[in-house]
Amino acid sequence: MKSTETSSSAHGLKKSQPEEFDLVILGGGTGSTVAAWTFAGEGKRVAVVDRKYIGGSCPNIACLPSKNIIHSAKVASYFRRSKEFGITHEGFAINMANVRERKRGMVRGLNDMYMENYKNTGAEFILGTGRFLAPRTVEVTLADGTTRQLRGANVIVSTGTRATLEAIPGLAEAKPLTHIEALELDQVPEHLLVIGGGYIGVEFSQAMRRFGSKVTVIDRNGRLMSKEDEDVCVALNRLLDDEGIDVHLNTPIKRVSGKSGDSVTIVFEQNGTDKMLKGTHLLVATGRTPNTEGLGLKLAGVELTDRGYIKVNDRLQTTAPGVWAIGEIAGSPQFTHISVDDFRVVHANLTGGNRVTTGRQVPYCLFTDPELARIGLSETDAKSKGIPYRLFKVPMEANLRARTLSETRGFLKALVEADSDRILGFTVFGVGAGEILAAVQIAMIAGLPYTALRDAVLTHPTLVEGLIPLFSSAASAHKVVETRRAQISAA
Repeated sequence: MKSTETSSSAHGLKKSQPEEFDLVILGGGTGSTVAAWTFAGEGKRVAVVDRKYIGGSCPNIACLPSKNIIHSAKVASYFRRSKEFGITHEGFAINMANVRERKRGMVRGLNDMYMENYKNTGAEFILGTGRFLAPRTVEVTLADGTTRQLRGANVIVSTGTRATLEAIPGLAEAKPLTHIEALELDQVPEHLLVIGGGYIGVEFSQAMRRFGSKVTVIDRNGRLMSKEDEDVCVALNRLLDDEGIDVHLNTPIKRVSGKSGDSVTIVFEQNGTDKMLKGTHLLVATGRTPNTEGLGLKLAGVELTDRGYIKVNDRLQTTAPGVWAIGEIAGSPQFTHISVDDFRVVHANLTGGNRVTTGRQVPYCLFTDPELARIGLSETDAKSKGIPYRLFKVPMEANLRARTLSETRGFLKALVEADSDRILGFTVFGVGAGEILAAVQIAMIAGLPYTALRDAVLTHPTLVEGLIPLFSSAASAHKVVETRRAQISAA
């Protein structure tokens, strides 16, 4: 990091003419990083500008650090279950400072690896704050206050999103944790209040509970992970309940008082009555806000959508010639693997190809224990779109490998097209869900019928082998099938 700042400040005197690059990237996320290494490796002159993080949020404050902390929490859960595995012990203690240091050590290693890749590919990483001065021209303010001007034949914007802080009276004054601060805790919160029952809220709730916190989740929706199928939401609610986490649903928050880390109080409405919760810490996980402020987008000719994201077409071109946007800032699904695919789209379109984002697969995994993973259509999607399907569903205990692990919570289910054997979607809530998902996704990419997985010779005993009992089970045709056929006949 030090050498990077030194090399950047060597260009400190503001120049009358911008430095010319083939590609300037504003925001150093994963998609940006892969773009820089790839284009630079192809002989292009590339500069990446980021305010704080080498590699963006994923390796520093989001995906990888959170999974690091979550894994430490899983190890703690194994200690609590040790008698189940024939191991006795006389208790244990959580040292959050050491948990944090394990995470920090991983991040340092990733930063070193990233900088080595920058060096090897020839791409330049610039630590500073960037904004447009004119079309395809970016000014970067460095840590020492000096500036550089960069002009790119093409520019990619990938500044991501940040945690949303809603306009709830007293919330900002309470200085709540976001996922960033939660990953830096050096003590276990006595009582953590979590606003939001989505991805971040659910993952952190379970992890902190396993470290020893009392945890309470408050969500305005009628169920956790409200966009998922009902059976998934019910299963997640039962999981948190079994872990000893209190969940309050249908609870709009009226006001917050106190300060997180000391004492904080939430007043919320439930069934027409005001109720109060007190805790020591407050975590806010209610959505994301695009980072567009201060970028000078108007000077660049870049327009925003009505939701505040950068407006792009299906080739990820913005409204300004030569300016592209990738990742969350472009309104893409908020997953690192999607930002990488966004890069592929831009790369293809800048090197003579014609690639679009339309119709691509969007897999995801929630890293609770057990995990939740999904690809393609959910039952909720299929019903809302009137798509007929056959449903295959088995409990996780049908997987013999899960039994050897004593990890039988959950289920697998797949949607298969009603009048063919094509897999429409797959959901698994269970141990190793993300890895199992990949096998089904690859089959979907290849256009294989579900029978190819049913009849495959898969290694025994493995988790992916559970696809055989899933696709060998009796399928239930959803009533949409008959309704749809009736509509077709009537037409």
